[in-house]
Amino acid sequence: MAALLDTPVEVRSNSTADDKAIAIRTVYKQVLGNPHIMESERLVSAESQFCNGSLSLREFVRAVAKSNFYRDRYFETCAPYRFVELNFKHLLGRAPADQAELSEHIRLCIEEGYDAEIDSYIDSDEYSEKFGENIVPYYTGATSQVGQKQVNYNRTLSLFQGVAGVDSANKQSRLVNSVATNSATAAKTPSASGRISPYQDATTKRFKIVVKGAKFDSPRRVSTSEYIVPGDRMSPQIQRIQRTGAKIVSITELT
Repeated sequence: MAALLDTPVEVRSNSTADDKAIAIRTVYKQVLGNPHIMESERLVSAESQFCNGSLSLREFVRAVAKSNFYRDRYFETCAPYRFVELNFKHLLGRAPADQAELSEHIRLCIEEGYDAEIDSYIDSDEYSEKFGENIVPYYTGATSQVGQKQVNYNRTLSLFQGVAGVDSANKQSRLVNSVATNSATAAKTPSASGRISPYQDATTKRFKIVVKGAKFDSPRRVSTSEYIVPGDRMSPQIQRIQRTGAKIVSITELT
């Protein structure tokens, strides 16, 4: 597991151009989930601002997390639970701690939008304490710590794809069932090929979305509607609901 335990990359006041180039590559790898990035997909302007000192490393991380690259691969095409668990992995270096934490970020994303969800991690006290302005996020949850539950350690390892894995290759949540039921998760390390074999989980099940919205023909009347959708179609359905101006009351898994 050396790939998880490498020395964190930090940018200092005396960092050279080469040091900053290493930091840029590390941010892309960590925040974007170990992808192959074409030259046309790089954030040239943000890179330049970071290198000349007008943009902090923390703000460069924010720019990458709000890029079209990240949004297209993790927000537009992944189930909401997968999107949130990857935000935790990419930006805080750990897995979601419990259902309340996961649900709060689902709610935030639905009610306040994509940018607010990303900002909630980077502006958090946890991010400041772990990484501050000058350290690239890394997998802090993949080392045993005093006071940390073993299940949190195992969940972080379950999210790790290995040195050859790419997060965007898996659109389904790895942890939604474990977190929702507060059950133990086996620590799964990558195979010799550097990948964890895909498997079915709770996002292959159906979910009920309860929605409240005013009737168009009578502003005083408020209707309640229910939508039954498969886990891998939740994101498009949520986006359709948001466009109508209705409010999502709850999302529950159907047994």
